[in-house]
Amino acid sequence: MATSINDSQVKLNELLEAIRLEFNNVSQEANSYRLQNQKDFDYKINQNLAEMQQIRNTVYELELSHRKLKDSYQEEINKLKLEISQKDQQIATLSQQQQQQQLHSQQQQQLQSQQQQAMPVQPQAPQLTQIQPPAQLPQVSQIVPETTAPQATPNVSAPTQPEVARPLNQAQQNGPTLAPLISALGSQLQQPAAEQGAPNVTAAQIPPINTVESAPLPGTTTMAPIAPEPTAAPATAAAASPAAATSLTPAVTKIEPVAETKSKEEGKTEAAANEHYLVPYDQRASQVKPIPPFLLDLDSAQVPENLKKQAEDYYVLYNPALPRSVDVELLHSLDHTSVVCCVKFSNDGEYLATGCNKTTQVYKVSTGEQVAKLVDDNANPVSGTFTSEENGQNGQSGNTSSADLYIRSVCFSPDGKYLATGAEDRLIRIWDIAQAKIVMVLQGHDQDVYSLDYFPSGDKLVSGSGDRTVRMWDLKTGQCSLTLSIEDGVTTVAVSPGDGKYIAAGSLDRAVRVWDSETGFLVERLDSENELGTGHKDSVYSVVFTRNGNKVVSGSLDRTVKLWNLRNSSGSANAADANHSKTTNGTCEVTYVGHKDFVLSVTTTANDQYILSGSKDRGVLFWDTPSGNPLLMLQGHKNSVISVAVANGKPLGEQYEVFATGSGDCRARIWKFSKTNGY
Repeated sequence: MATSINDSQVKLNELLEAIRLEFNNVSQEANSYRLQNQKDFDYKINQNLAEMQQIRNTVYELELSHRKLKDSYQEEINKLKLEISQKDQQIATLSQQQQQQQLHSQQQQQLQSQQQQAMPVQPQAPQLTQIQPPAQLPQVSQIVPETTAPQATPNVSAPTQPEVARPLNQAQQNGPTLAPLISALGSQLQQPAAEQGAPNVTAAQIPPINTVESAPLPGTTTMAPIAPEPTAAPATAAAASPAAATSLTPAVTKIEPVAETKSKEEGKTEAAANEHYLVPYDQRASQVKPIPPFLLDLDSAQVPENLKKQAEDYYVLYNPALPRSVDVELLHSLDHTSVVCCVKFSNDGEYLATGCNKTTQVYKVSTGEQVAKLVDDNANPVSGTFTSEENGQNGQSGNTSSADLYIRSVCFSPDGKYLATGAEDRLIRIWDIAQAKIVMVLQGHDQDVYSLDYFPSGDKLVSGSGDRTVRMWDLKTGQCSLTLSIEDGVTTVAVSPGDGKYIAAGSLDRAVRVWDSETGFLVERLDSENELGTGHKDSVYSVVFTRNGNKVVSGSLDRTVKLWNLRNSSGSANAADANHSKTTNGTCEVTYVGHKDFVLSVTTTANDQYILSGSKDRGVLFWDTPSGNPLLMLQGHKNSVISVAVANGKPLGEQYEVFATGSGDCRARIWKFSKTNGY
């Protein structure tokens, strides 16, 4: 009995061991199968992602072609609208001028009737016939009846003399008024002008008086050949009847000064209104706005003292329509050996980094002292590709020799210990500022790196390049963790403050895109394809989030700055909603119009109260963010202002805020500004 139990236990153990072995074999096979299938699945997933990328690129290309067609159609529509408006204006002008002409003709008829009634009263007329030689009277009577026959048929010899003197006064008053109308309306008014030409022809018979009165009758020069012969008689008639001549003059002058006074008053009112132009509230988002008058002529010599601040090598022009609320002063001027491509402050505002040819400099803001100079001696210079838009074409030109290596972008890490630089050699270098050494090099871009921005956490970095990609880098591994591709070169990138949830980028295709940094889905596309057509009309060269992260500011080669409200930023966290929001929901709140050339850089102040923009027109504009009105224009460089940055902290104390500019004149400048109480 015990033996059988032992045998059963042995068999049971053997069976359990066999099951264990079988289970292990099955587990191994499952693991190997899983690994193999995982590779297959990964491969298929990558293929599907590649296909999706191709489809997206195809859709982008179709969208681009559609936008071009739409732009061409829109341009034609605008041309037709402009032609229609011009024709309407012409018709309105013609009708007004015809009404004015009819009014003048009625006035002339009234004056002629007054002349005819006043002629029999003259007591000196019979004496004139005795003074005049008999040979001259037939000559006058042959000329005058052609124009005055409808007015007076009897008494040809005596009354014709005062008639010659009186139409002169009438013509002198009406001549300058009718001539511009005839010249403006052309052949449409030739027939009415001919009907009213009788006084003008009569007046042309007295050229000596016409020369004294300068230009009263430009329309009667065809009668000049017969004018010299009867000059003596009309002069005598004018001398003999001064009372008759002067009696008509007040009647005409009572009509003219009223219009002249009104036109002068209207002109002064219109000029004052233009000088104090402010953006209407309902037109803030519109791109079609006039440049404020004080920005049309930037010659400080023509500006009153109370509307400018003049220094030795810079000046500030203030908007006369607004109280002077900001005072700007130069703090430090930092000379460089080449064009300054970029400027950026550390998070605390204590330090400023600048990038130029081959070198990156770090300065102490409060003193202007250079604390670090970062140069990669092992870098391979490339052919310079410094664009004419950035350099300005009207000052010092960028050096395009083979030894150039421009530092296109710089960015401090949140803790201020490291500095990232992007250059023309397609590399991103991470520098230890204290040791002036490179601690990491990020490779992956195929063209120049134009823009960099750290995530608030400090462990990730985003970059934009001319290779049409935005890349997100994991600084722990040095690898690219996300690549976002678009259809044109990326010129600028920015990370939303706070949680770093969104990435914004501007590109050469005129669009501003916003992605979810976690999923990589496009959540906003802000361009001219939006419902209101308020997008940029040219390449976007600069984007920045507002300090609260809810809005984006963009600057473009279309000479405008725009403020975009991200309506989707507070929601659409899941991938489906974010993907569905590819048709942009963002709106353009304000379009800032004032620069006369390309806008190359934009930034905001610490509380988003002001927007600063640098331009190829060599100026920096301070904008009032909510209203869209420019507060002042700073002219402090001799070439394009390529980069503008505002310090987050207050390195000079609570009284002043600090900003910096980099220019094609090979200088970076640190400025301070403070609020004032107006004039």
